[in-house]
Amino acid sequence: MPRYGFDMIRKSLLAAGAALILPAIVHATPADPGTVQKAALQDDVALDITEGLTTEVGPRLAGTDAEARARDWSVAKLKALGFSNVRIEEYKMPVWVRGEEQASITSPFPAYMAVTALGNSGATGAKGIEAEVVYFPTLADFQAAPDAAVKGKIAFVSHAMKAAQDGSGYGPFGQARRIGPNLAAKKGAVAIVIRSIGTDSHRLPHTGVTMFEKDVMPIPAAALSVPDAENLERILARGQPVRMKLLLTPRFVGEKVSGNVIAEVPGSDPAAGLVVGACHLDSWDLGTGAIDDASGCGIVAAAAKQVMAAGQPRRTIRVLWAGAEEVGGFGGDAYFESHKNEAHALAMESDSGADRVWQIAYRMPEALKPLASRIAAALEPLGIPPTMEQAHGGADVEHLLKSGVNGIDLRQDATRYFDLHHTADDTFDKIDPVQLRQNVAAWATVFSIAANTQDDLLHK
Repeated sequence: MPRYGFDMIRKSLLAAGAALILPAIVHATPADPGTVQKAALQDDVALDITEGLTTEVGPRLAGTDAEARARDWSVAKLKALGFSNVRIEEYKMPVWVRGEEQASITSPFPAYMAVTALGNSGATGAKGIEAEVVYFPTLADFQAAPDAAVKGKIAFVSHAMKAAQDGSGYGPFGQARRIGPNLAAKKGAVAIVIRSIGTDSHRLPHTGVTMFEKDVMPIPAAALSVPDAENLERILARGQPVRMKLLLTPRFVGEKVSGNVIAEVPGSDPAAGLVVGACHLDSWDLGTGAIDDASGCGIVAAAAKQVMAAGQPRRTIRVLWAGAEEVGGFGGDAYFESHKNEAHALAMESDSGADRVWQIAYRMPEALKPLASRIAAALEPLGIPPTMEQAHGGADVEHLLKSGVNGIDLRQDATRYFDLHHTADDTFDKIDPVQLRQNVAAWATVFSIAANTQDDLLHK
C-alpha cells in the first residue's frame, strides 16, 4: 500500500475516532450558565415531580406510613432521573397524628366553626369539652393577661397578618401558633383556639406545629378558619358571654422512623466542597403538600439535573429531600449531625411555594462579593435583583449556615403563599408551570456557577 494511502486511512480513522469521543469530551465540559438557564426555562421535570408526589403519594405527615411511601417513591424517581448515590438516611422521631375535629359556638348565637388541630395538640377526650371563650386581639394581649382571666376557659387569640411579597408577616404573627398553646396551658386554660396563620378568606383552617415545654401538659389547641375567627370576633363584640364546644382527638403514637432522601451529581473535585440544595419531603395531612413542599423538591432536583446534563461540575451537587421538617425540623437536625464534618461550600433551600423567584440574598464573606456579582448578573434575564438583606436559608440548612457555610436565598413571591399554606387547599392545581420553570432556571443558574467556580468557597 502506498504511504500516502496509509496516511489517508490513518487520518480517516482518527477523524472517525474523534467523532466518537467528541460527545464525551463535550459532556465533561460544563456548559455556560446562560445555556443552562435557557434549557431550564423549558423544564418539565419539576412539574412531573410535583405531580407525581401529590398524585401517587399525597399527604406525607412526618413519621407515618405515607412519609415512608414518599421516601421509596423519591428514591425510585431520583435514580430514574440519573442521580448518583441515591439513598435514605433514617432517624427516629416522636409522632403525632390527627383525630376528629369539631368546634361550635353553643351560646349566645349557635354557630358551626371550621377548625383543625395544631400539630402536637392535646386531646379533649371523646366527649369533647365546653367552656366560656375569653378573647385576646393579639398575642401580646394574651401574654399580658393575668392567669385568673384565662383559667378554666378556652382562650381565643387573634392577629392581623396580611399578605406580603416577602411573606414577612409569618414570623411575628405565627408566634400565636408556635408559643400561644404552651402559654395557654401554663395559664390554666382548658384549650386554645387561634385565628389561622394565613391571609386567605376561605373557610379552610391552617394547621401547623406548636411546641409545649417538657414539663407542660399539652392542652387542646386548634386553628379556626379566618372567616370563622372573624365571625367569633363579631359574636364576642355583642358583649354577651360566649361558650364554645370543642372536640379534638389527636394522639401521640410514640417514636417512629422518618428519614432524609439524598441524591448527588458527583463533581470532579471532591476537595472543593459540596453544593447542597434542600427542600422537605414531608407535608401536613390536610392537602397534598404541593406548594409545601413537593414543588420545592421538584425545583431543586430539576435544577441539579440541568447542571448534570450540561457536563460534570467541579463540585458535587447534593440534593437533600429532608423528612419531618413540618413538625420540628428533625430532618435538618439529622442531616447536620451526620454530615457536619464534610466540606460544604454552599447551602440553599426551596420552601416557599412555586411562584416566581423575585429576589436573591447572600450570606457570604467579603472576599466572595465578585462571585455574588457574577450570580446576580446571570439572574438579571430572569428579573431577579439582589438585596442587601442577609440570606437565612431554611429549617433544613440553617445549621449549616450557622456553622459558617455560605448561603444563598432565591426568594419566591409569597403574596399568595399564605392563602394556601398548611390547608386542604394546598393541591397540585395551584402550581403555575411557567413560574415553576422560572424557579428551576434560577436555581440551575446558581448551581451552575457555584458548582464550577474556581473561587474557594470553604469556611476557614
